[in-house]
Amino acid sequence: MMEEEELEFVEELEAVLQLTPDVQLAIEQVFPSQDPLDRADFNAVEYINTLFPTEQSLANIDEVVNKIRLKIRRLDDNIRTVVRGQTNVGQDGRQALEEAQKAIQQLFGKIKDIKDKAEKSEQMVKEITRDIKQLDHAKRHLTTSITTLNHLHMLAGGVDSLEAMTRRRQYGEVANLLQGVMNVLEHFHRYMGIPQIRQLSERVKAAQTELGQQILADFEEAFPSQGTKRPGGPSNVLRDACLIANILDPRIKQEIIKKFIKQHLSEYLVLFQENQDVAWLDKIDRRYAWIKRQLVDYEEKYGRMFPREWYMAERIAVEFCHITRTELAKIMRTRAKEIEVKLLLFAIQRTTNFEGFLAKRFSGCTLTDGTLKKPESPPASTNPFLEDEAAPEMEELAMEKGDSEQPKKPKAPDNPFHGIVSKCFEPHLYVYIESQDKNLGELIDRFVADFKAQGPPKPSMDEGGAVLPSCADLFVYYKKCMVQCSQLSTGEPMIALTTIFQKYLQEYAWKILSGNLPKTTSSSGGLTISSLLKEKEGSEVAKFTLEELCLICSILSTAEYCLATTQQLEEKLKEKVDVSLIERINLSGEMDTFSTVISSSIQLLVQDLDAACDPALTAMSKMQWQNVEHVGDQSPYVTSVILHIKQNVPIIRDNLASTRKYFTQFCIKFANSFIPKFITHLFKCKPISMVGAEQVRNW
Repeated sequence: MMEEEELEFVEELEAVLQLTPDVQLAIEQVFPSQDPLDRADFNAVEYINTLFPTEQSLANIDEVVNKIRLKIRRLDDNIRTVVRGQTNVGQDGRQALEEAQKAIQQLFGKIKDIKDKAEKSEQMVKEITRDIKQLDHAKRHLTTSITTLNHLHMLAGGVDSLEAMTRRRQYGEVANLLQGVMNVLEHFHRYMGIPQIRQLSERVKAAQTELGQQILADFEEAFPSQGTKRPGGPSNVLRDACLIANILDPRIKQEIIKKFIKQHLSEYLVLFQENQDVAWLDKIDRRYAWIKRQLVDYEEKYGRMFPREWYMAERIAVEFCHITRTELAKIMRTRAKEIEVKLLLFAIQRTTNFEGFLAKRFSGCTLTDGTLKKPESPPASTNPFLEDEAAPEMEELAMEKGDSEQPKKPKAPDNPFHGIVSKCFEPHLYVYIESQDKNLGELIDRFVADFKAQGPPKPSMDEGGAVLPSCADLFVYYKKCMVQCSQLSTGEPMIALTTIFQKYLQEYAWKILSGNLPKTTSSSGGLTISSLLKEKEGSEVAKFTLEELCLICSILSTAEYCLATTQQLEEKLKEKVDVSLIERINLSGEMDTFSTVISSSIQLLVQDLDAACDPALTAMSKMQWQNVEHVGDQSPYVTSVILHIKQNVPIIRDNLASTRKYFTQFCIKFANSFIPKFITHLFKCKPISMVGAEQVRNW
């Protein structure tokens, strides 16, 4: 019974001592131990088996038991000491808590005392500074009042003086006084509710209105609309009046400028009326000579009257340009049938020269949004197609007037006046485009006639294929036309000119290049292109002559030059035309045409050499190779093939020295054509003996 009770007690004790894994892990971290007795999963049986692994080890059982008892006693002593030490802990804790509470109460009392003292100090400071703030406010208000009274005194006196000076037309004194009065009046915007201030403001506005009307009347008297000027010329009164106009409503200044310019250009409208002979394009120089004289006259008589920042001279020139553009557009619409290309180019050249003159003299700062904007500088180009882009061509095509004036470059990148007058010619540029169409048609016809008259180019011992001279002439003329047209307009006329370029590039490719490729006939002892594709068995095939080979190479080199130059022409046209029209510039079709001419030329050379070798290959296939008894020198067909190759290839190589890539293409295409044909004829050599086979491969 005792043993059972002990077992139950042990089980109950183990149940009580069973700790959670987290608590057990914390204990192991705080009190690390290697003793098996301290492990949570301690097993007594395993522990005893560890102490007594064998029966012989039981001899030491007494010693082991004594050690365990000693350890138990030590544990009991430690437990007893700890328990006794914990008896006084509760009493000490309560005592410490009471002391802490007393300290907190003392601290709270001190904090309250400090807060009360701070509030008293703040109240004391407010009482001390209250009087100082009142003094500061009083001083600020007093200063403002004194300043306002001074301004009021100045304003009242200034208004009286302003009205008196206005009546006496003392514009010099009024200019300075008016600006001061307006500056002083700005300080009274907050006081407009005061009747006296509002009355003074109204008197100032009335004085400004009276000054504006008086100044306009003075200018009308000095420069009446009929065009007569005051005999004494501009006066100091008007010069001072302009200074006042700068201060008044901007509409006064604009009205003065408008009336003066209108009066200054009234004579121009009379002299160059539409029904006058001098108004037509052939006398357009007189328009620009007239305005130049007027500008000189203005500088001499009125240069000091108007303020510099009014830019009156430039305004006169700009208004002249607007009037001229309108008048020229009107007269050209009326007399459109009389416009010839030389007359049109002459007028445009003189006009662009005048626009260049304006750009050198004026800055263009008066140009408004309604006029042409300053063009952007074009990006630097590395295209060699148009080097040294001067414009002497326009002068060459202009009317012969005996004028030795050198044309100025009309479209400078920094010319804000470009097109301000010359824009009116753009609707009539179809005359120029039609003229270029006609000229290019005549040029192509002349090229065809010259080729027929001079014949194909003569063989030359110099390396490099000869490019036809007409090719360079064509693109030089293209260059001249493009430069001229870009100086006239960068809009739709450039697109129309591009269409003409495309038309005559195609005609040049077909009429001059492709149309002159040799097409041998029986009378000349040659073959047609279609006959080159057929085998001529049993007969000797005629070959191209040396002159015909040189002509084919020359046409190939010319087409290659045209292909590269057409690409450069397209790039340059895109640089010249407006950005919105770039997509409409496309010469890829013309470049494809020249590529076709190149391919046709190479194919002709290949077919000629290939056809020349056909009789030899035919002879090879008809030989009785089974009757050959011994191997000798190379066969006759081999000698014939080598002879033809040695005759043609060096000539073609020398004439295509400048276009090596196309000579390489010729060689590759000939090899691709000859080798399959040779193999085909080789299979026809049946039957054939072993000796015959040795002779066949003897090259």
